[in-house]
Amino acid sequence: MNKTTQKGFTLYELLITLLVVGVILSLGVPNMRQYSQNSRMTSTANDFHSAFHLARSEASRAKTFITICASANSMDPVAADCGGTWDQGYIVFVDTDGNIATGGVNESVLRRHPAIVEGVTMAVANDATYFSFAATGLGRTNVGGLPAVSQVVMCDDRGNITAAGGNSAARLFVATPLGRASIQRDMAMIDAALTGMGKTCP
Repeated sequence: MNKTTQKGFTLYELLITLLVVGVILSLGVPNMRQYSQNSRMTSTANDFHSAFHLARSEASRAKTFITICASANSMDPVAADCGGTWDQGYIVFVDTDGNIATGGVNESVLRRHPAIVEGVTMAVANDATYFSFAATGLGRTNVGGLPAVSQVVMCDDRGNITAAGGNSAARLFVATPLGRASIQRDMAMIDAALTGMGKTCP
């Protein structure tokens, strides 16, 4: 009789392969989701912080008012202006007359940021929509009776919980009256900020 060689998987080999794949997926998918969430949070916080840093350094360099404000049409190349909420986008612009509005003489947009990524929310103290820097690089904390941004809590559906590294999954952006900005990840600080705002996360 002629011997024939059969190629392929046995049932046991197939079951073991499926078991191994299942274990890998059960461990890897949640970690990948958390990694993706952490990346979105970090990117959102860093972009916001970077915009403030640009505004402050440009105010000192150009010796003029520079303002960052929430903008519902931030990506409009012609008519971008202040208005809306931070999650809709924001702009950094030369605010020559210091009135927290675009469109003045020699005023131009220095940076535009689109709406923040889906899944991230922002809780803002006093619902402030701007921060303006004087020509000295110091903050202007109250323009026209409107308070400037002082604290912003950024979070996703995880809320203010302990994430990898022992830090909070949420982020707290703090802008001092002098115009110094920082990002905090301490859970107690974030809880206190939310309590002071009377808001929740998310």
